Amino acid sequence: MTDRIIRTARLGRMLRNVADAVRSVVAPAALVRATTDPAVPDPADVFTNEEMPTPEEIEEAAAEYAAAADQARAADRAKRKSKKVLGRLPAGLYGRWEVERVQSSRVIADLDLIRATYDRLGLGPVPMRPVAPSLRVTELAAVEQLPTPAAADLPRPIAA
Repeated sequence: MTDRIIRTARLGRMLRNVADAVRSVVAPAALVRATTDPAVPDPADVFTNEEMPTPEEIEEAAAEYAAAADQARAADRAKRKSKKVLGRLPAGLYGRWEVERVQSSRVIADLDLIRATYDRLGLGPVPMRPVAPSLRVTELAAVEQLPTPAAADLPRPIAA
């Protein structure tokens, strides 16, 4: 009987792994990002038509941004991999490296304490605000090159 339970559990695990693998091949972006992003307005300091850089400058900046983002992700992966070993070491000297834990100077609000204070004083829910929108740059390599609009065709900013 226990062999049957073990085989059933293994089969269930295997089916979940296969389903995850299929999903990661068929629609990998759907696993990590929403299919419809909420509309976020442009910041107030966007280029005016007169200030607009050339398409070549924009492409160069986008390529540099994408390369830097890839390097940052690779560095984060390397740091996480190394931290798995280093994080479990006791403080001390290891060859020419010193491993220690120091208090961070970064401070953040204690939301649990704030919520408890709001509850105690009957102030309702803690007011929250959304974080700043993220800049996403995506290379459209598979799409044919669209013509770049002339400055006269660009939307005009509304004067404040």
